[in-house]
Amino acid sequence: MRKFLLSTAAVGLIAVPAVAEVSDGKVKIGILNDQSGVYADFGGKYSFEAAKMAVEDFGGTVLDAPIEVISADHQNKPDVASNIARQWYDTEQVDSIMELTTSSVALAVQALSVEAKKITLTTGAATTELTGPQCSPYGFHWAYDTHALAVGTGGALVEEGGDSWYFLTADYAFGYSLEEQTSAFVTEKGGTVLGAVRHPLATTDYSSFLLQAQASGAKVIGLANAGMDTQNAIKQASEFGITQGGQKLAALLFTLAEVHGLGAEAAQGLNLTESFYWNRNEASAEFGNRFKERTGVMPNMIHAATYSGVLQYLKAIEAAGTDETEAVAAKMHEMPVDDFFANGASVGANGRLFSDVYLMEVKAPDQITEEWDYYNVLATIPGDQAYLAPADSGCPLVQ
Repeated sequence: MRKFLLSTAAVGLIAVPAVAEVSDGKVKIGILNDQSGVYADFGGKYSFEAAKMAVEDFGGTVLDAPIEVISADHQNKPDVASNIARQWYDTEQVDSIMELTTSSVALAVQALSVEAKKITLTTGAATTELTGPQCSPYGFHWAYDTHALAVGTGGALVEEGGDSWYFLTADYAFGYSLEEQTSAFVTEKGGTVLGAVRHPLATTDYSSFLLQAQASGAKVIGLANAGMDTQNAIKQASEFGITQGGQKLAALLFTLAEVHGLGAEAAQGLNLTESFYWNRNEASAEFGNRFKERTGVMPNMIHAATYSGVLQYLKAIEAAGTDETEAVAAKMHEMPVDDFFANGASVGANGRLFSDVYLMEVKAPDQITEEWDYYNVLATIPGDQAYLAPADSGCPLVQ
């Protein structure tokens, strides 16, 4: 009898699967971004709603544990963002921080999260440093980066004849990186860069900067900025008659939210690059319409990518059978990403999502047949062409 019981116990130990593990009895995701400044429409409260949509669509629980999403405004200040992240990790049991608009913020929080051994998933910042020299074993970069924007807008416009450029550049890490990488593609394609001028973040008067760009005689004025900065620059360029004089504006980081805020009349003819457009196919339209019904606006690539990133994170927890960071990060690298945002995409060893990006042109007002239908998709750029290969990224984690 004793031998039988021991034998039965052994069989039981082998047959019973490992118990799923979720720390603190819940999975908690923090959406940290700009909710009151120049990037408030770019991501802001709409990214928070996208994250909540993903949780609801996933079912509200993972491994039988509830999923909670919280948010905070980092005011585009790395020190504020770092303080919030520390509080979230130390006292509020946050497991992952996402969105992270503004490159300086994203770099600061990603670095802090390495020490805390927590996952970050950036959708709102652009710098390639996140998956390059400052990459993290727990850091992931969805949506876009400065390299993809430079390939999409910079390379394409030179091929169409826009072979001389002058830059209006936001005076911080994101702007420098975008100007540098776009300049490299312009010259690689045979174009020339005639100069650049730097402007402070959230400035309101672009007159002196635009006059310098106009005087350069460049065929293309590259706006290496984002959000309200780009909107204001475009509005004032129209007032100065710059585009009417034959120069073309290239918005190197501009999304559907900003086009809508600016209006088709002012934005028509503008070239830009996004990794998502709601009216591109049936799946993207289905998400877009659900998002608009919930928020009153159509999603841009930041909102769509935040949904995609949250969903993939939850799938990785489910696949790993735990929310332990090492195990989840391994699954994030291993699993394909296949949703309306990224179809059949993969994550590189440096944490970069390799999904397609699209070169867009803003339609003239008389071409728009329904609300929010602002874009003509001019070209699709495959992910492996849009983004730096992990081996070329400078990420020290890549063998």
